Amino acid sequence: MALAELDFLDTFNLSEEQRSDIGGLRRSERLERLTAWSGRDLSEVVTELGEALGIQVVTPEQFDLDRLSSIPMRILHEFHCVPIKEDSDELVLATAWPVEGFMDDWIYATCGQRPQWRIANPDRISKFITQNLGVGAESLDESFDIDDDLVSDVEADEEDEDAAIIRFVNDVFSQAVDDGATDIHFEPMEDELRIRYRIDGLLVSVPVPDNLRKFQDAIVSRLKIMAKLNISERRLPQDGRINLKTGDTTLDIRLSTMPVMYGESISLRLLNKKSSPLSLQQLGMSESDQEKVDRVLGLPHGIILVTGPTGSGKSTSLNAFIRKINSEDRRIITVEDPIEYEVAGVNQIQVKPDIGFGFAEALRHVLRQDPNVIMVGEIRDRDTADIAIRASLTGHLVFSTLHTNDAPGAITRLTDMGIEPFLIASGVELVIAQRLLRRLCQNCFVRKAIDSIKVSDSLKVLDMPESAINGVTELPVAVGCERCRNLGYRGRIGIYEILRVTEALHDPIVKREAAPLMRDIGRKEGMVTLGESGWDLALKNLTTLDEVVRTISVKEG
Repeated sequence: MALAELDFLDTFNLSEEQRSDIGGLRRSERLERLTAWSGRDLSEVVTELGEALGIQVVTPEQFDLDRLSSIPMRILHEFHCVPIKEDSDELVLATAWPVEGFMDDWIYATCGQRPQWRIANPDRISKFITQNLGVGAESLDESFDIDDDLVSDVEADEEDEDAAIIRFVNDVFSQAVDDGATDIHFEPMEDELRIRYRIDGLLVSVPVPDNLRKFQDAIVSRLKIMAKLNISERRLPQDGRINLKTGDTTLDIRLSTMPVMYGESISLRLLNKKSSPLSLQQLGMSESDQEKVDRVLGLPHGIILVTGPTGSGKSTSLNAFIRKINSEDRRIITVEDPIEYEVAGVNQIQVKPDIGFGFAEALRHVLRQDPNVIMVGEIRDRDTADIAIRASLTGHLVFSTLHTNDAPGAITRLTDMGIEPFLIASGVELVIAQRLLRRLCQNCFVRKAIDSIKVSDSLKVLDMPESAINGVTELPVAVGCERCRNLGYRGRIGIYEILRVTEALHDPIVKREAAPLMRDIGRKEGMVTLGESGWDLALKNLTTLDEVVRTISVKEG
């Protein structure tokens, strides 16, 4: 290590093992690891590093995009540096770790100038490079090689294309985890291979290297190998799974391939098995709604249905219910596809339709296991629905999900499946319709005066009276900042429509009345609709009215 680096590390009282670990990390990772060990704020450590080295600390606003492309990508990544705007013609670079002598030599050899150095936050450097050059750009960079004979502690670039592809795919996964993505899509187009992440429910294009298209087949093959699929089969869809550890995160990834016009499209669903499950409060459920749910969770039998389109958080809610009632004196069995969260003390079953072990088959056998509580991941057919309903009538508390747009729609869906209405009226205790909205970034939102006409139109979409606008003069508006990737939103929050199946609904269900009638009865009984729930969050500055309208007005296909 360089003398300046050793002096800086001395201020942290590191053990010999920790010093060794720091030396084995890439430059981009060292400061973050040091910060984690010390428990100090990263920005404070960056400032301390600049003071210790006598080097100016710079901000992202000073990064020079115009000069970025003039420096080889491998230099940018291996030395973890970016150019800085200066009035002079000198080459000024910012890095996040003490500079070593060979770095000056390499930059002089490739750029023709010896650099002046600055210090910057490692996160900001990484984001700037990724956003402007693409995820994994250095892995597929063919323009520059760092000679391992000259630089002993920089990775040699003697790797073949396969190794470069492996590194690129790992970078895509790593970036997806950092961005909080739930899905990754590789989509071959005529002139490009597009990569998109689904973040907070919306698809976001990922910046990628310009030469990515030429590596398309190799990338697809790498993903198939990871999922143990047939790499030579390109005419038929295939499904597989990948277990991957990236950093401190262990992912269970569901992979699906589909032949399209310009190759094979690959979609991956990322499931973090070790992620912390959410409570009802963290899901955004109001206290009054939690009380309604708690009353039913305390019943010895009955069925609770959670409805909504794909990606609305149904499985997350079911797991929150399970964790709330999990105890030594209850035998809880779940039937899932896939098992998204591991719950201590709960018997969790993974269905395997390819060998004839689907939801209905699993549920039949579960009933012989003396359960108190049963969770069925999804009711997909009449057999599963019939067994679940009858189980709720024979002393079991049953949780499951349906794909419907609102809570009353679940009743009519069960009827359409062929379930007798009197069984539905007797077995179903509670129906919860839910959606996930993007949570307003609390760092950058502003409140603005409302446009009465626009808000009135929005309230009509939400099936709410115009009187709801009375007394409201301002509503929050998304702006966008660095913390929320300039989207104006960060994270998600749930809205809920909870229908309690009371005596008032018994006759309409038995008489097969339409969902709108049951909806009206539910509202008279105190049901808060999805629109009303979303409007309440907008008034509390937790989301925007536009986001509520966007989410609720999108009907399930």
